[in-house]
Amino acid sequence: MARDIEPNAMDAREAADLVEHLPHYSHEKEGSVSNEKLDKLESVNSQTAEELELDDKLYDERGREKVLETAADFSRALVSSEDDPSLPIHTFRMWFTGLGLAVFGAVLGMLFQFRPQVISVSALFLQLLAFMIGNVLAAIIPGPGSRFHRDNWFWNFMNPGPFNIKEHVASQIMANTAATAAQACFVFASDDLFYGITVNVCPGNAIFTLLASQLIGYGFAGMFRAFLVYPTVMLYPQNLIYVNLFDVLHRSKGEMLQGKRLRFFWIVTAAVFVYEWFPEWIAPLLGSFNIVCLCARNSNWVSYIFGGAEGNEGMGLMGFGVDWANIGSQPFYSPLSTQISNYVGWAINYFLLPAIFATNVWHSQNFPFISQNLFYENGTIYDQTLILNADQSLNKTAYAIYGQPWQSGSTVIYNLGINMSIGATFVHIGLWYGKDIWGAFIDYIRGKPVDDHHYLRMKIYREVPMWWYAAVTLAAFVMAMVCAYTEKSGLPWWALIVALVIAMLCLPFYGAMWAVAAFTPVISNMFQMLASALIPGSSQANMYFELYSSQSLTQAAGMLGDLKLGQYTKLPPRTTFSVQMAGTIVGALLNYVIMQTVVRNERAILLSDEGTRVWSGQQVQSYNANAVLWGALGKEIYGPGGPYFVVPLGIVIGLALPVIPWLMYRRLRWEWLKLVNMAVLAYNIGDLAGGTNGYINTWMAIGLTSHFYIRKYRAGWFRKYNYLFGAAVDGGAQIFVFIFSFALAGAGGVTVAFPNWALNPVGNADYC
Repeated sequence: MARDIEPNAMDAREAADLVEHLPHYSHEKEGSVSNEKLDKLESVNSQTAEELELDDKLYDERGREKVLETAADFSRALVSSEDDPSLPIHTFRMWFTGLGLAVFGAVLGMLFQFRPQVISVSALFLQLLAFMIGNVLAAIIPGPGSRFHRDNWFWNFMNPGPFNIKEHVASQIMANTAATAAQACFVFASDDLFYGITVNVCPGNAIFTLLASQLIGYGFAGMFRAFLVYPTVMLYPQNLIYVNLFDVLHRSKGEMLQGKRLRFFWIVTAAVFVYEWFPEWIAPLLGSFNIVCLCARNSNWVSYIFGGAEGNEGMGLMGFGVDWANIGSQPFYSPLSTQISNYVGWAINYFLLPAIFATNVWHSQNFPFISQNLFYENGTIYDQTLILNADQSLNKTAYAIYGQPWQSGSTVIYNLGINMSIGATFVHIGLWYGKDIWGAFIDYIRGKPVDDHHYLRMKIYREVPMWWYAAVTLAAFVMAMVCAYTEKSGLPWWALIVALVIAMLCLPFYGAMWAVAAFTPVISNMFQMLASALIPGSSQANMYFELYSSQSLTQAAGMLGDLKLGQYTKLPPRTTFSVQMAGTIVGALLNYVIMQTVVRNERAILLSDEGTRVWSGQQVQSYNANAVLWGALGKEIYGPGGPYFVVPLGIVIGLALPVIPWLMYRRLRWEWLKLVNMAVLAYNIGDLAGGTNGYINTWMAIGLTSHFYIRKYRAGWFRKYNYLFGAAVDGGAQIFVFIFSFALAGAGGVTVAFPNWALNPVGNADYC
């Protein structure tokens, strides 16, 4: 893998001066740079292979690879600085591949939101498909050298040559953007399932609400890109997986090491694809094996603590399951500090959740150990329509008759952990990264160049003007304002403005946590709490307030991550902007169509408590339950004197948590304290209160092996293969999930169950 090393003939400052003075060319001609300057830029790149082994930033005095510790280490060792500005990007095959996979990803992404274990459509899966499709198109469309190809704009647009890395990156970003489920669909699904309300799509209310909520955060991303994208410290660890795969698929194909890495990737991908048929269909016990469950069957407490094969079954203590569809690539890229904090948080689950249930706090024993539903005090499912008026506001007379809704104790702890995580995020980022962010902001104001070697390579490309982001934000804001009234959402105009302003102020902290820790706090609870205070008594207004605020943050973080991916792969910023816009629009529209189809055809299952192995309504149930509790009943349930007052207090508690390890580090200088991320730890104290958890211990073992043992003691293998291995297992599992879902698991209309046997028992797959 070629890397950029500061050359003797041209140091970093001279290289920066070169790229600074290369001409700014039009969006349509982003590849047109003079041959002379291309030769100079190539001379910078060409020296990297020979000088890599002399780079004292990667090797010690004995020639051994150093352990990667800092963001600068990871950025320099794992990301190539090579660039060829002449590569064509806006080709037929890029747009065909990108839009085609955007449609595919949007459909699959929405379907996966209704699985028992929610699985996102992996960007790696889309990356692999884009590579295959792009190369097929390059082979079948006449290209240079073909007797049918003519050297004119049309044929160069259709097939300018081999499918290149920049076409690949652009199509993957477009597809991945579309594959992210639009949050507005959960609002529409909740309205349909629990209130009997169908958003009127004919005049465009649903469409414009989707687009407004999806696009409004992009302007925020543009405002903060200077200090959430450009600096080296903003690493975005999840992008390293994609970058390594792009690198092995496109760069230095003739080199022996690169060929070895490519074979390694395809072998692991194929092996995982074959293996996944066993834990997902033939032998589900492999996905959650627990010796305690085998020894002590038919015990509720054993199921609560050790079960984990089925949705909402239990916490999976001592379980060991290898199901890559659930494990994914996260253990391979999450920083060690994030992983350690995850493990400590999960360990707290094993003590806290059973203690809450055993002591009957919040009448927990009246309800399932794990459930996202609302209940009457006697344990039956709560019918919230009985206490709501036609405008979804609280009917106090009916509320006095039917009583308050209750939640399972595990769900209360989950929500408490989320709120603690929100407060901890602000303080953790402020204490540990505040100087970096503030310094980058001041440098930007003063016009000081960013000292990042990847950013310097990007200076030959035209930036996206700030007014582009402003125009998108303004258009989305107008759509949101109009739809808020035409849909009778109950959201006043001033509340919409408040939601967006607060979201914008939260972005530096939210985005920085995503960039440095590969962790995004679930910040929706904070916005629901604010909505409860500003617009009390309305679950509808609460859902829309939370939609426009938290979705803005989610979209902004996605845009920032893609801009960083573009910086790593040298994709022009305007191209990144255009493909993200295209993917967002296509994805939002198809998300709505799929959501409507699933809700219409699987209504009974989505309303049930446990669902099936194929379909589950836990996401929509949880979304609706929070809207009712915070919106219509915020004061009664979460206010002082309410049963769940500790939940909003979680934000205040969270503000204090990061101060403890930070002060200890300042005083004692114990390096291990840097591994304590209280925002991640707090989030995970109730994380096992849902989904399937039988693979958690496997996740931990893989993460520790990868980022502790291999990174420290096998540094060379870590750099060459760790991220490729993560890409391979995720890609192989996602290919399987797609084929299996449509062929046998009901997504295509047919469900085929494998015959029961010892590893596929009747009932829970782990015998709990």
